[in-house]
Amino acid sequence: MLPIGALITSPFELGEDSGGLFSRYKEAPFLIRKYSVAQLPSVSALTALRRVEPGTDLRKAFLGIGDPVFNREVSLEEKLKGPETGNSGQVAMRGLPLKRRSAPSDVGRDSLNIEDLPQLPDTTEEVVSIAMVLKANLEEDVFLGDRATEGNIKDLDLSNRKVIMFATHGLVPGELDGLDQPALALTNPAYGLDQNNDGLLTVDEVLNLSLNADWVVLSACNTGAGDGDGAEAISGLGRAFFYAGTRALLVTNWPVETTSARLLTTSLFEKVTYTKYGVALPSCSHA
Repeated sequence: MLPIGALITSPFELGEDSGGLFSRYKEAPFLIRKYSVAQLPSVSALTALRRVEPGTDLRKAFLGIGDPVFNREVSLEEKLKGPETGNSGQVAMRGLPLKRRSAPSDVGRDSLNIEDLPQLPDTTEEVVSIAMVLKANLEEDVFLGDRATEGNIKDLDLSNRKVIMFATHGLVPGELDGLDQPALALTNPAYGLDQNNDGLLTVDEVLNLSLNADWVVLSACNTGAGDGDGAEAISGLGRAFFYAGTRALLVTNWPVETTSARLLTTSLFEKVTYTKYGVALPSCSHA
């Protein structure tokens, strides 16, 4: 599960955080600083990628999905509350313990469902910022809140998008009741918005999508994780998106802190150089 690029090339001691979350890692001698590393989930995925025809300029630049509605009982004050740091040194987000883009850490509970997932309002800023960088149409190309439903995603023509982004919770098997495969959390259907679906875009459902994307960004927890214990990395959601028709992925191997995830993805798109043929990117990137 440890990406090769995260190995260090020489002895290194972490200092004090000075200038933001996890700032002490900035100078670590990671292998990725010396070598570009591409990773594929399988040999068959490499074969499939080589058969994919290059994208055309007729495709739209972007599709962004973020800030799904999980629980309408969350107050506006809670949604808008800014980041804090608790006395223990743990990161606190909007009054909650370390807010990660995965299932809630409610220990001692026997049952967890989609309504138990914490809201991620900062993903609105994340998706909109990237849409603006790519000069996308905010009304047609950005699906937030009530529009971030499983049904809307399945009804869209996803084959005409160069970059597709999901900014939400990433779930691994067992994190929610009845969940037996990796999934992305979308808007809770309990509010009458999407009664024909369960609000979870699972591996099996991703495989049924028809993509023609240069890049899919999964700004969520554990999206590079395997199908289960002992499985190879990227064997879950990552492999599914490859087979659905994307040429490159940005995924995460572990739970991610939501503010850091937003800063990473938005700054990445601000710095990437685009050509008229799309984005020149490696086959798979890890955060």
